[in-house]
Amino acid sequence: MLLTGTMRINEQGHLEIGGCDTVALAQEFGTPLYVMDEELIRRNCRLYRDTLSRLYPHSQVAYAGKAFLTTAMCRLLAEEGLALDVVSGGEIFTALQADFSAAKMIYHGNNKTPAEIKEALAAGVGRFVVDSISELELLAELAAAGGRQADIYFRIKPGIEAHTHHYIQTGQLDSKFGLGLADGQALAAVKMALQLESISLKGLHCHIGSQIFDLKPFQLAAQVMMDFIAQIKAETGYLIQELDLGGGVGIRYLHTDTPGTVSDFLELITTTVKTKAAAHNLPLPKLLVEPGRSIVGEAGTTLYTVGAIKDIPGIRRYAAVDGGMMDNLRTALYGAKYEALVANRALAPAEETVSIAGKACESGDMLIWDIQLPKLARGDLLAVLSTGAYHYSMSSNYNRYPRPPVVFVYRGQADLVVARESYADLVRNDLIPARMQQAAHKLAE
Repeated sequence: MLLTGTMRINEQGHLEIGGCDTVALAQEFGTPLYVMDEELIRRNCRLYRDTLSRLYPHSQVAYAGKAFLTTAMCRLLAEEGLALDVVSGGEIFTALQADFSAAKMIYHGNNKTPAEIKEALAAGVGRFVVDSISELELLAELAAAGGRQADIYFRIKPGIEAHTHHYIQTGQLDSKFGLGLADGQALAAVKMALQLESISLKGLHCHIGSQIFDLKPFQLAAQVMMDFIAQIKAETGYLIQELDLGGGVGIRYLHTDTPGTVSDFLELITTTVKTKAAAHNLPLPKLLVEPGRSIVGEAGTTLYTVGAIKDIPGIRRYAAVDGGMMDNLRTALYGAKYEALVANRALAPAEETVSIAGKACESGDMLIWDIQLPKLARGDLLAVLSTGAYHYSMSSNYNRYPRPPVVFVYRGQADLVVARESYADLVRNDLIPARMQQAAHKLAE
């Protein structure tokens, strides 16, 4: 059983997280329900922050907001001293609503719109991660028009193909993200930026992918990036001051998963940067990492209520829950695998093989295939583990289902940080044209 953080089985045989009984949480807030272990999130923030600071003092940890972002999460990050990786105007707005410092935001994205760029410039976003030469031209134009100078990183494709799902590989040459080294685009962009008065080139960024267990690709990426910093210095005389090596380590979705540790990951990349800096006779750049999944992934649990149970003789037993791909798209999108337990009977022995189906009107809406669980009954509370990253943030209103709420649990207290959507929320932005309104009145007559 994959129990993480503050999880335990209490005296009633119920799953408890953050000192809160999950059965009581389901009764109070309903299901589906995202439960976030605040103590584990803070512990993970501090592990990255303190370890990196010890190994490489001139450094910064920036949380990848796309994994999970709410105003409460932004407040937590500010309290823990992390910067924030944002990828959209909406993420910037969310952070600003929480009074998170714009200067500590690093703005990513492969197609920032003019409106988003203007808003980010006005807010004082700390770093723009420029993804293409066309974006560089647009940013320079908008910054100049506003009488501002934009501090930038370039996103570089280091040519590293990490062993992960191909949808979340991003460091190889054939990727929609970044500027290539092998084709000369990255160096051309650097030379262009150095001629633009409204642009200040501060650093370089790379991100080779997500949910990576093997640490070797991170080492290779760091070597390539330091070599490029040396090449820039040799060809232009310009010294890159900051190096952002992107995301962190993978997490455990299954008890058999064996990701690298945060400490080993940070030891490897800091040693690599130091070694390469010495070899090239370069001063050490400021070093940044941008973990997301490994901060919140295992801290999240989704609670569902079991509904219909269906047997297909000789083939499979299905148990349907009151959520599905609307609140967890990863199984349908990536073929992701999860572990789960019956939260109201957490000590009951496994008796059957069952597949957990969602309630969306899609055959592919399956959360878990063929898991060993106690014999399920309608009304049981199912806890699906390690759902803190890319679950709430990818949720949708497919089939017009309202999105679930999010609670932070911490030392016996449960705080609602995202309210459950209502049916009224679903139609809040819907409009009926006046001609249809008039036709309805005529029919009524």
